Amino acid sequence: MQSLKRCIISGSRDAKQVNRFISTAQQEIIKRDEQFAGPHFKPLPVVLAKGEGAFLWDIDNKRYYDFLAGFSTCNQGHCHPRLVKVMRDQCGKLHHVSRAFFTELHGELGEYLTRLFGFDKFIPMNTGVEAGDLSIKLARRWGYRIKKIPKDKATVLFAKNNFWGRSIAAASASTEPLCFTDFGPFVPNFEKIPYDDLTALEEALKNNPNVCAFMMEPIQGEAGVKIPKDGYLKGVRDLCTKYNVLWIADEVQTGLGRTGHRLAVDYENQKPDILVLGGPLACAVALEAVKILEEEKLAENAARLGKIVKEELEKIPKDIASEFRGRGLLCGIQINKEFANGWDVCLRLRDNGVLSRPAHGQFLRISPPLVIKEDQLREGLEIIKNTLLNY
Repeated sequence: MQSLKRCIISGSRDAKQVNRFISTAQQEIIKRDEQFAGPHFKPLPVVLAKGEGAFLWDIDNKRYYDFLAGFSTCNQGHCHPRLVKVMRDQCGKLHHVSRAFFTELHGELGEYLTRLFGFDKFIPMNTGVEAGDLSIKLARRWGYRIKKIPKDKATVLFAKNNFWGRSIAAASASTEPLCFTDFGPFVPNFEKIPYDDLTALEEALKNNPNVCAFMMEPIQGEAGVKIPKDGYLKGVRDLCTKYNVLWIADEVQTGLGRTGHRLAVDYENQKPDILVLGGPLACAVALEAVKILEEEKLAENAARLGKIVKEELEKIPKDIASEFRGRGLLCGIQINKEFANGWDVCLRLRDNGVLSRPAHGQFLRISPPLVIKEDQLREGLEIIKNTLLNY
C-alpha cells in the first residue's frame, strides 16, 4: 500500500472548518440558499456551475470528478453533445402541448423502448417517484379488476430499506425514519418485508391473498449498494408468478447500463411485470439518451470499468474500508466508523477533486457517468485511495 502515490492531498483539519476550503463567493451562495430554500436535503458544500462528460466545475472553475452522476442517473455524462443538440432543436420547434394532442415523438419513443426492453406499453412520467406512484396505481387497479381483490383491500409489499422518492406514497413505504417521521397518516395496505429474503416474501404472499404487487430494487442504491444473493431475482419472479402477484422492479438507479447490463434484472435473465426507469425529460431527449446508451455501448463500458473499481478499491486496508460492494459502475466501499465519518470523508474528497456522497452514513458511493474513460476513472480512484491513506 505504501507504493500508492501521495498526491492531491489536503492537510488534516477539523470537519467543522469546512468553509475554510471553499471561497467566500461559494459561502455566500450557500448562505442564501439556506436562508430561502426549504431544507429537504443536505447538499455537500460546493457550488457547481457547469459539467462536461465525467467532470464538474464549481463557480471558481475548480474541476472535480463526478463520482455520483446524479445518483446514478446521469449515465451519458454531463452535456453530451448529442443530447444538447436534440434539446436545442426541440426547443426551437415545439414546447409543451400535453397529452391533449398527439406528437410524433411520443409514439416513436414508446415503440423504441417497448421493443428494446420487451414490454407491451410505456407511460412517461415527470420523475422517478411519480413513476413509482403510477406503478402502484396500476397494480392496485389490476388487483381489483383482474385478480378480483375485494374493494380497498389491495396490498403492496415493499422491501425494507427501499428508497424511491419523497412523495407521501414513498414515505409510506419507507423504513427510514428520516423519510417518514411526522408525515403521517400514511397510505394504507403497505407492508414491508426484509430485502433478499425469499422465505419472508413467500410467507407474506401466502398469508395475504390480497397482495397485488411486490415493489423492490434489484440493487438497493441508497441502502449502501446492497446486492442480493444470486438467485434472489429468479426467486422473486417465481414467487410472484406462483401467487399471482405483479413484480415491480424499480430500476431508476440501476437501469440503462449502470450495472454492466442493460437492466439490473438482466443479471439473472428475469423480467418484471412493471419496470420503473429514470431518464431525462421530454420525448426527444429521452429517445436520444437511450440511443446513446445503446450505440456507445455504455453498459459494456460499465461492466469493464467496474472490474477496475473493484480491483483498486479492494487494495484499501480493511481497517479503513471494511467492505466493497458493487456491480458495474454502481459500487462503493464501507468506511469504518472508527476510522472516519463518511460525510467528513466526502468533504475531504471534495477538497481533493472528487465529488460523491455517503449512503446510510458510512458507505462511500462510486457511480460516475458511464462515459468516463479508463484513465479518468483510474485518476479519480487514485485520489480516493490517497485521500484515505493520508486522512
